[in-house]
Amino acid sequence: MTKEKKVEFVINTLNELYPTIPIPLDHKDPYTLLVAVLLSAQCTDVRVNKITPLLFEKADNPYDMVKLSVDEIKEIIKPCGLSPMKSKGIHGLSEILIEKHQGKVPQSFEALEALPAVGHKTASVVMSQAFGVPAFPVDTHIHRLMYRWNLSNGKNVSQTEKDAKRLFPKELWNDLHLQIIWYGREYSPARGWDLEKDIITKTIGRQTVINDYEKIKKS
Repeated sequence: MTKEKKVEFVINTLNELYPTIPIPLDHKDPYTLLVAVLLSAQCTDVRVNKITPLLFEKADNPYDMVKLSVDEIKEIIKPCGLSPMKSKGIHGLSEILIEKHQGKVPQSFEALEALPAVGHKTASVVMSQAFGVPAFPVDTHIHRLMYRWNLSNGKNVSQTEKDAKRLFPKELWNDLHLQIIWYGREYSPARGWDLEKDIITKTIGRQTVINDYEKIKKS
């Protein structure tokens, strides 16, 4: 199967499985999305969605957030992990939004990535999900699947993002990155993976990955 055919197969399969695409992180506007994405680093979306209502009850905008101390924020978000760094980031970026952006989340990669604790992936999620700007945020699921599907070499997330953007049509990026995340969770997880259920990897997957899976299954 050619690479073009593989890409077509991925898109068609994902559209069949996920005709409507749920947004993983609960939020009501760009600011609450930005905070939720920041909290999701090394933390599950399920846990983030349990913590954000507690935080947003006290502060769901930068003006209220800066009224909380870093320690108060840290206490609320502790179950998400990395709370010292994340609490400073949330407080710091809220201050900058007020000082430089009239309390609004900026609509550019450059301005977002200049905020404390906001990296390229977080900026990409906000740009795509809050503002509809084409982006391809690469999380662990996308990184794993692009390698399993032999569409990227797995060297690093920047390379995976470049490959995804090169292979998939730009107008599909915002839907596709979410579809791949859901597919990774449901059909192609890192642990407890069942190749029989994983139709995409089974059909177009990297041969070495499939061989390794078969070896482990036999042992």
